Amino acid sequence: MAQNSSREFGGSHQPTGDLPSGAILMFVILTFAITWGIGGAYIYFPDWMEPRFGELTGLHPLFVIGTWGPAIAGVILVLAFTGLKGLRAFLSRLLLWRTALHWWLLILFGLPLLFVIGSLIKGGGILAELPEEGLAVAFLITAVMLFLGPMEELGWRGVAQPLLQRFIAPFWVGILIGLVWGVWHLPAFFLAGVVHSSWDFATFLVGCMAAAVLVTPIFNRSKGSLLLPVLLHWQLNIPFWPDGQPWDTYILVGIAALVTWFYRGEMFSRSNAVVRVIPETT
Repeated sequence: MAQNSSREFGGSHQPTGDLPSGAILMFVILTFAITWGIGGAYIYFPDWMEPRFGELTGLHPLFVIGTWGPAIAGVILVLAFTGLKGLRAFLSRLLLWRTALHWWLLILFGLPLLFVIGSLIKGGGILAELPEEGLAVAFLITAVMLFLGPMEELGWRGVAQPLLQRFIAPFWVGILIGLVWGVWHLPAFFLAGVVHSSWDFATFLVGCMAAAVLVTPIFNRSKGSLLLPVLLHWQLNIPFWPDGQPWDTYILVGIAALVTWFYRGEMFSRSNAVVRVIPETT
C-alpha cells in the first residue's frame, strides 16, 4: 500500500484501509455509553444495582468494564471497519517502542519524581504508605493497575488521537482529548467505593488535559505507539508514588507547557502527526 494512499473526507485526507474519520463520533458515543451507563446505574439506582451486582469498588468486574470503556469502543470500531486483520495490525502498535531516550527517561523516572516533589512540597514522604497486607500486595496492586486505567489508551490514543489529528493540530487534539477524558471520569466522583470520590474534580480535569498534551509528542514521535502512552498512564496510577496533589498537577502542567514550547513547530502543525489507526503494512 502506498504511504500516501488516501481519499478526501470532510476537507481532510482519510487514509485508505483505515477507520473513516467520522468514526470519532461513534467512538465518543460508545465510550460514554459503556462507562456512564454503568456509573449512572449505580448513582441513580443503587438500591436496584447493589443487591444484584454488589457494591461498586475499584476491582468490581463492572468497574473494570467501565474503565475499559474507551478500549472496548475502540476495539469494536476497529473490528467493525477492518475485521480481525485490522485488529491484529492495530494491536501491533503495542509493540512500537522506538523513540528518543529522553521520552523513556521522562516516563520511567520523570513522572515518579513529579509525585515525589509534589509530596515533599506539601510535607509528605517520598513513597506512599504500604497497604496493611505488606509489600507483596503493593506489587500485586501495581501489576493489576497496568490492566485497568492504562488500557484506556487503546481508545484515547489508539483511535481518538489519530482520527482527530486528521483535522486538528496535535496540541489542540491533546487539549480536546484531555477535556473529554476528564469529563468521562465524572461518574467516578459520585461513587463512594471508588478512589475518585475523594479527589477535587477541577484539579483532576486540569491534570488530564496536561497529561494528554504531554503524551501527544511522545505518541507522534513514536509513530503512533500504544506502548508508551500505556506506560505513561500506568505511572500515573502506580500506588507506590506518594500523593502530591495539587502540586503534582501544577508541576505536570509546567512540564506540558515546556514540552509544547520546545516542540511548538510540530505541536501546532499536522505535517508530522500520526493519522492512521491501522498501521500500513508493506
